[in-house]
Amino acid sequence: MSRVIYGLLWMALQFSVPAQAEEVSREQIKGIDEQVQEIKKDVLSISSELKLLEEKLLYPSNTQVSLFVSLTGKDKFRLDSVEVMLDGKPVATYIYSFKELEALRAGGMQRIYTGNVQTGEHLLKVGSLGKSADGKEQRQTAEYRFKKGIGPGLVEINLAGPGVRSNGIEFKDW
Repeated sequence: MSRVIYGLLWMALQFSVPAQAEEVSREQIKGIDEQVQEIKKDVLSISSELKLLEEKLLYPSNTQVSLFVSLTGKDKFRLDSVEVMLDGKPVATYIYSFKELEALRAGGMQRIYTGNVQTGEHLLKVGSLGKSADGKEQRQTAEYRFKKGIGPGLVEINLAGPGVRSNGIEFKDW
């Protein structure tokens, strides 16, 4: 994208500078700078529109499934990583930073996966790795069968750590 902007800037400079090699005035430079800023805005706007179109094409709503991660038991469990398998295939692996963990603890949710699946029943396997309040490593795994209907499918994977719930992982269809 920056090549396009620099190319447009170069063209603008060529047309604004007279052939006699006069100095470019401050007002002309300011005008060119404003044009470049307008072009940047247009490029960013087009980029965001293309991103939305790409998502609609790649993940049509009738085949789309999205998986979200949330966290419970905020003080008792420090989440380090999550692995997700859908129908026996790995679809997501994520290692959490301190800021991301803080956002989850504050009630945030992370979209960890969006993909296409056919309607019908599917098997979701989730594994998480973290540490308990006393610093012991905690590994958790769970399976969940969900039925994908005609519309988009949304599944929440709620992680809590052992002791909060039996296996520390709970699922919820939306």
